Amino acid sequence: MKTGQAWRVGMADMQILPGPRHRPPLRRPMWIIILVLLVTLFLICAYMYPPQSSAACYVFSSRGCMSITDWLPPAPAREFTDEELASHVVIKDILNSPPILSHKSKIAFMFLTPGSLPFEKLWEKFFHGHEGKFSVYVHASKEKPVHVSRYFVNRDIRSDQVIWGKISMVDAERRLLAYALQDPDNQHFVLLSDSCVPLHRFEYIYDYLMHTNISFVDCFQDPGPHGNGRYSEHMLPEIEKKDFRKGAQWFSMKRQHAVIVVADNLYYSKFRDYCKFVPVLFHYSCTCSIGVVLGQH
Repeated sequence: MKTGQAWRVGMADMQILPGPRHRPPLRRPMWIIILVLLVTLFLICAYMYPPQSSAACYVFSSRGCMSITDWLPPAPAREFTDEELASHVVIKDILNSPPILSHKSKIAFMFLTPGSLPFEKLWEKFFHGHEGKFSVYVHASKEKPVHVSRYFVNRDIRSDQVIWGKISMVDAERRLLAYALQDPDNQHFVLLSDSCVPLHRFEYIYDYLMHTNISFVDCFQDPGPHGNGRYSEHMLPEIEKKDFRKGAQWFSMKRQHAVIVVADNLYYSKFRDYCKFVPVLFHYSCTCSIGVVLGQH
C-alpha cells in the first residue's frame, strides 16, 4: 500500500513536456555552394590543362610546374646487361684513378683533315717557342699532306677514308686519340680541322686547358630527322631515346676521358651498327658515340 501511494504521488508531481515543434527548413547560403563549385571547376581545369608559363605555375606550388609523373613513385632501376656492367666498372675505375703526374705536361693537337693544312705557317707561329708543351698529330683521309712547317713534318698517322656523318668519322677520332695517348705526357687532347686557326696566344690556351678539370664536348637535342631522327630502337637497352644527342665532332678532353673513349666498345658498336645515316650537306650531322660515352658516365 505504501508503495502504491508513493507511485500515485510521483505521477501527480510529474510535468508533461510539450511535443516537438516543426521548424522551417534551413536555407543554405547560395554563395557558399557557388564558391565550392567554382573552386572545384578551377582545380579540374588546372589538372586537365596545366599552365604553360612558369609564373602561372606558382599559383599552385612554389616549386613550379609539376606533371603527373612527378607525383608517382620512381620507376625501378633497370638491371644492367653484362656488357653494361663491365663497361661501368671499367669507366668508374678509370675516373677514380689519380691522373698521371708529369713535369712535362703537353697538349695534343690532333688535326682531322682531307689533305694538306692551309694554315700551317700560322700554327707554326703559334707553336714557336713552346717546344715540349705540345704534340701534333695529323690524320689525312684523302691524300698525303705536304707540310711546310717543321712542327708538322713526320707527324702523320695511319689514316683511312672519312665520310661526313658516318661512323668512319668516329673511327678517325678514336685513331687520333689512340696515337696521342701513347705519349704519357699528353694530358689534354684537342681535335681540330684543316680550317681551324688559333685565336689566342699559346700561353693562354695552355694555362686554361691544363688548369681545367672538365672536357668540352658539343652535345644537344635535335628533334629533326638529322638529329633524333637517326635514333633506332635497336640501340636499346643501353641507349634510350631520351639520352640520344646530336653534336659536332670537335672536342677538347682530359686524358681520363680520352682513355674512356678509346676503351669503349659497347656504345660505339651501337652507333656503328644501328645509327641511321641521313645524307646532308653540312658536317654537323654527325652524331658520334664520343658524346654519349661521356654523357652516360
